[in-house]
Amino acid sequence: MCGICGYVSRRSLTKEQLRKMNDTMYHRGPDDSGEEICAIRDGYELGLAQRRLSIQDLSPMGHQPMHSPDGRVSVVFNGEIYNFRELRADLAPYPFRSSCDTEVIIAAYLKWGIRCVDRLHGMFAVALYDADSGDLWLIRDRIGKKPLYYWYEGGNLVFASELKPIMAYPGFPRRINQGILGRYLYQQYVKAPESIFEHVYQLEPGSVLKFAKGQIQTHKYWEISEVYHRKKGTGPAEYGEARAQLKSLLESAVRQRMIADVPLGTFLSGGYDSSLVTAVAQSCASEPVRTFSIGFHDEKYDEAGYAGQVAAHLGTAHTELYIDERDMFRLVDSIPRYFDEPFADSSQIPTMLVSELAGKDVTVALSGDGGDEFFCGYNIYGKIAQAQKLDWLGAIAHAAGRIGGLERHYPFKVRAISQNRYRETKTQMLSDNYLRAAQGMTGGRGLPCFYDHMESAYRERSWQERRMLLDMDTYLPGDILCKVDRAAMKYALETRCPILDTQVMEFAFSIPHAFKYQAGNKKRILKDIAYEYIPRELLERPKKGFGVPLDRWLRGALRERLIDMTQASFLRRQGLFEAEYTESFVRQYLERGDAGSGTGANYSRMIWALFVFQCWYQVYG
Repeated sequence: MCGICGYVSRRSLTKEQLRKMNDTMYHRGPDDSGEEICAIRDGYELGLAQRRLSIQDLSPMGHQPMHSPDGRVSVVFNGEIYNFRELRADLAPYPFRSSCDTEVIIAAYLKWGIRCVDRLHGMFAVALYDADSGDLWLIRDRIGKKPLYYWYEGGNLVFASELKPIMAYPGFPRRINQGILGRYLYQQYVKAPESIFEHVYQLEPGSVLKFAKGQIQTHKYWEISEVYHRKKGTGPAEYGEARAQLKSLLESAVRQRMIADVPLGTFLSGGYDSSLVTAVAQSCASEPVRTFSIGFHDEKYDEAGYAGQVAAHLGTAHTELYIDERDMFRLVDSIPRYFDEPFADSSQIPTMLVSELAGKDVTVALSGDGGDEFFCGYNIYGKIAQAQKLDWLGAIAHAAGRIGGLERHYPFKVRAISQNRYRETKTQMLSDNYLRAAQGMTGGRGLPCFYDHMESAYRERSWQERRMLLDMDTYLPGDILCKVDRAAMKYALETRCPILDTQVMEFAFSIPHAFKYQAGNKKRILKDIAYEYIPRELLERPKKGFGVPLDRWLRGALRERLIDMTQASFLRRQGLFEAEYTESFVRQYLERGDAGSGTGANYSRMIWALFVFQCWYQVYG
């Protein structure tokens, strides 16, 4: 639920200025809003604001900012604390005035201090001010389900759920962080802690920030590499026992996420993860669960029929909508408004469409996000395992290929293995074609794209497991969860992810890897649990996924816009990209398309990332 923003500054703002910041997030919380400003110690002023999407306790008692009875603690909060009822029982005799989870955060902080975050299970971005100490705390959930940005400069701090409120803060300079442009073009998203603006940061998942006397300190209370090693090998070693325990944890996670005072449903794609979450939800419900799917008229991408069969078997109240290219295309111009940091995973468009569909009937939707990362579901994980087995051949091919520059003529798959020589980034195997293109367009800014310091920290010999951990730290929060949050909140729809429950995530670390991946069988344990609810024949098929025709759009309906925004004269004035190279690269793409079969270079995703950035720049630059 909701969006939050605020500041601690020696500069005074009016209530109207804070309200304008807050109202840039109206879509995140159309039900209520609150803004408060007060003078605090050392000449600072505190502003707190929130837009509310009412989920728990729909009464005015859930209004934010919320304060402790003595006025010591003030909170604005975005998200849900799923174990708030259990915590509430432990927090007596605190004089609760509401039945919402926000007040539990205040009571927990008063009893346990900032270490209360260890007891909070859910998705959350919290700003908490302690008048006794003069400290402002920013807190983000463990895996990064809820966003939280902050601008720190000159001893002042401005924070928000999105960038728009920070951009609306009087005097914000909007200086582009050119150091991330290359990585953005390559990856299609901006990874925390960086952002698109200088001196603006994303609070990293599992982190706490303390602002006191003009200084900030951050620390991680939940770090994937540390939790992984602490939990590894502590779970059941017998497969049947592990499956039973995981099923119980998933059931508990789903039940907790079904607590709401508003209508609730699930996204149902027909794949394993969403089908399992839906099946568990239906088993916990007293009436048919509402399920939502979108279908495509193009059979290459359509999975709505499979989702409908799963829904029929489970007995859900199913709604499906068939869309075509025009339905997707109409959303292109809305991307910068709701993704107010450049974000170019094109599946954002179908995700907006299914959110729009669900948002007409429910306020909360359960999703299956996290199953691929925590239970080894992506196809890349099989390729990574194979690459580790062939690494010795790659070393020989690399040595031979250095003679006369032969390596650059290798087929793409051979070149990927032969060039993968850096020990600290074995699981990443970046495409040299894309790297050269990103380097050419940005003059090398933001490159290389490797996460060497992260991969080395995992201390894991298995490349496959290392890549899973890397994806949990980067791709999952930076791409997947960002996409779902922004796409769903566009329609004031809250999404909840049972597989990303704290206990489920940590249990996944504790069990043998063979329970997740065995002889090419991905997500083995999740699949076997799903088969307890749904016949195997309804689920066992290749995944199609959402399809957005980027090539056709970029070379067709978007062609003239793309040419206009990549003209060398414009790029020189803009001062962000290498003008001549970028103009030439785009023209070659439009005229010739891919670099050729076997090269591994299909540049539509990179050109789309450039197009999305330029659309964003037209709005915010």
